[in-house]
Amino acid sequence: MYERMHILTEADMDRIHAASQEILKDIGINFLDHEAIEIFKHHGFKVDGATVHLEEKQMQQALSTAPAEFELSARNPERNVIVGGNHLVLAPGYGASLMIDQDGSQRNGVMGDYDNFCRLVQTSKVVDMSTCLMIDPSDRPPGKSHLDMLKSNLTLCDKPFIGSSTSREAALDAMEMAGIAWGGKDQIQDKPVTVGMISSLSPLQYSSEMIGAMIEYARHGQVNMIGLLMMAGTTGPVTLPGLLALQNAEMLAGIVLSQLVNPGAPVIYGSSSTATDMRTGSLAIGAPELSMIQNATAQMAKYYKLPCRGSGALTDAHCPDMQAGIESALALNATIMSGANLILHACGILGSYQSMSFQKFLADEEICGMMRRMLKPLEVTQERLDLDTIKSVGIGNEFLTHPDTLAHCRTEFYQSNVMNREDYTTWREKGGLKMSDRMLEIYENRLQAYVQPDIDPGIEKDLERYVRLKTN
Repeated sequence: MYERMHILTEADMDRIHAASQEILKDIGINFLDHEAIEIFKHHGFKVDGATVHLEEKQMQQALSTAPAEFELSARNPERNVIVGGNHLVLAPGYGASLMIDQDGSQRNGVMGDYDNFCRLVQTSKVVDMSTCLMIDPSDRPPGKSHLDMLKSNLTLCDKPFIGSSTSREAALDAMEMAGIAWGGKDQIQDKPVTVGMISSLSPLQYSSEMIGAMIEYARHGQVNMIGLLMMAGTTGPVTLPGLLALQNAEMLAGIVLSQLVNPGAPVIYGSSSTATDMRTGSLAIGAPELSMIQNATAQMAKYYKLPCRGSGALTDAHCPDMQAGIESALALNATIMSGANLILHACGILGSYQSMSFQKFLADEEICGMMRRMLKPLEVTQERLDLDTIKSVGIGNEFLTHPDTLAHCRTEFYQSNVMNREDYTTWREKGGLKMSDRMLEIYENRLQAYVQPDIDPGIEKDLERYVRLKTN
């Protein structure tokens, strides 16, 4: 529907595919899990110890069963979303352990922070789903914290959610708790209600934890979002075409396994790969190369007719400052305009994935709202061309007081509650608040306005009982 940037030609994509196939055939990829190896053997793949070699015909046969588009159900059916095609789904940050407060200080995240992120997602007009690990709560037992996060996703919010996939056990917990929320695991079998975040271990490996989670999500007919974070020059080739070929090989191998487990189980293809800062050796998610890789990744997903995951408002900045604004807007704009379907890290991330911030969440949310407005079709109809109004106003008059302007002035344009558009004098008279100050006020108002969505009291008690049982 929309004209979007394309960094690769059709011939480029063919070459990347051919290079990936050569990698998978000649080098292979390690699956560090006994069950995965047995699955590949059962389907006739060449296996040498933990290394699986994938032939073109075998890979294409498995890829052909993966759906190009699917519906992800929410606890509230009105919140269901479509992933794939030209649809856009926005999800907040994932994987941070630290919080950045209003004064710029850094601290460990706690469960109260996580719950407040759930409340922000629930009250958001532009964020479509929540994610497990929006913040890793330090006040919950390691290895068990996913239980509290899953419960909060299911009780404080009625939108779709990304589940826990840090291990096979965590994935099974996500299946059990989703089953409770939907009235039984049989009600979610092959009905996508949650997403597993599956990452390869570059170069050319999958850990036992990720494989176990992937298998369980696929086995239950849930979504595997298969991707990676490859660093050009360290965990991947320094050249971007080489990185694209290697990351493509890793993602395809994971997708193939998911389809061998359960043909037709939904998958999402995508990455958050970027460059290494060669001066420091650190990850550079604010670099323009991230946006270039995002664009190429989206094209490769379409090449295979798969839904695509993109990375959103990313920055290396440690507070919501000018650097954060520049890098986040660039990354989010490029990812959305490249055609990605599910945008992870759309709101909140700081410090190269290490931190989250409530103020940054709200600032990124504003960018997301603007992007959604930019993508909205103009609907050029005879009525909206409004020739009658143009003729009635005529030459040299004005449109401000015309009845049509009064009728549409509140709905035609994007209405920002964040950006300042007052003149300098008025702004100063009202206190001269900076954007960060306005964000704090908006954050407090959002929490005050939050109302927990309806949930059957019996389901809520069953979820609480399950968490207590697993943590004791």
